[in-house]
Amino acid sequence: MKKDFLSIVITGHVDHGKSTLIGRLLLETGSLPKEKIEEIKKISRQLGKDTEMAYLTDQLEEERRQNMTIDTTQIFFKSRKRNYVIIDSPGHLELIKNMITGSSLAQAAILIVDTAEGVKEQTRRHAYIISMLGITNVIAVLNKMDLVNYSREKFKAISGEIEKFFKTLDIKPSFIIPISAKEGVNISKNHSRLAWYKGPTFLEALDSLKTPAKAARKFLRFPVQDIYGAGGKKIMVGKILSGTLSKGEEIKLLPSYSEARVSAIEIFGKTPSKAKAGENIGIVLDKDLAVKRGDVFIDKRNSAGLTGRFKGDIFWMSSAPLEINKPLNLRLATQEVKCVAEKIEERIDSSTFQTIEENAKQVRINESAVVIFKTDRPLVIEKFSEVEELGRFVLERDSNLVGAGIIT
Repeated sequence: MKKDFLSIVITGHVDHGKSTLIGRLLLETGSLPKEKIEEIKKISRQLGKDTEMAYLTDQLEEERRQNMTIDTTQIFFKSRKRNYVIIDSPGHLELIKNMITGSSLAQAAILIVDTAEGVKEQTRRHAYIISMLGITNVIAVLNKMDLVNYSREKFKAISGEIEKFFKTLDIKPSFIIPISAKEGVNISKNHSRLAWYKGPTFLEALDSLKTPAKAARKFLRFPVQDIYGAGGKKIMVGKILSGTLSKGEEIKLLPSYSEARVSAIEIFGKTPSKAKAGENIGIVLDKDLAVKRGDVFIDKRNSAGLTGRFKGDIFWMSSAPLEINKPLNLRLATQEVKCVAEKIEERIDSSTFQTIEENAKQVRINESAVVIFKTDRPLVIEKFSEVEELGRFVLERDSNLVGAGIIT
């Protein structure tokens, strides 16, 4: 049988053990070549440490010096049930932009907590971002159980705290699991030190998560990424975000509402009769439409959200605050427009989830907010829960990323 595939992001406060957990996973699933294990041992000896699993993922010399993950790295492994890609996200506060970039690609999230240190402000902030990005497949792992002598009482106390703050986000963790990534306890095998724990191992919990519903079952959404001329043909290329597309099908182009029929589908020199969500394709139409990057093809009989005003939940990442009516650049899929914040309905503390102010005039760094945006021309949008790529956007100012958000 063809294996399932799941992308996961591992988040949490800096130095709570994300990289060590990933290294242990790779080791226990047989995903490491011998030369990589030897490299880890060599690096560890040079630094005067025991073999450090974290060095598997912290590849940069700078990371090894600072003991902190800097970039967002993608790592592949597989269990007997499915294939995985791990998105290792930084935990340090100043690196939160990278963490959002990583989380936005994920179908599931692992929130790691150092059992000895407990829940930190950055733990809560990462949990908020997970909820903001619409990730509902969440596993909380209580790492470094070896530092608290595998205490059941300590595990129960922190588990209760995690459940309490997740409840304020309207998320219920699928599992809360005690582990020691450094000692390899409860990663893929049960251990006598956790005899009181009756739940699944971390790998068993991962394998039990459900893969999100296939976007192919939804209506067609095909944003145009580019237009090429080849052999006298005009080819519109892009990625199908949802639905399917067939040769001979009549489709509609937004925002112009022009209609045409698909005369050919091209994928790397092939000409299939049908394409589906997730595939990067080129299409040729039976008539010459005025198509540009950012336009979106949809089903002829299906409507789509086309609007110049919408409400978004955002996370602000710039030291210069978001202010009402100050120009911003907004990117959503391949669409790019100018916009302003027309109204800031609510400012939110992203670590406590408490409302700071209603009808605010600005949003400051590391705060969240509910904002009504007005764009200089209509956008094709969807709820994030329906089509992620058309319900997720980033905000830029002077070519710098300053915010990110979703449409709910």
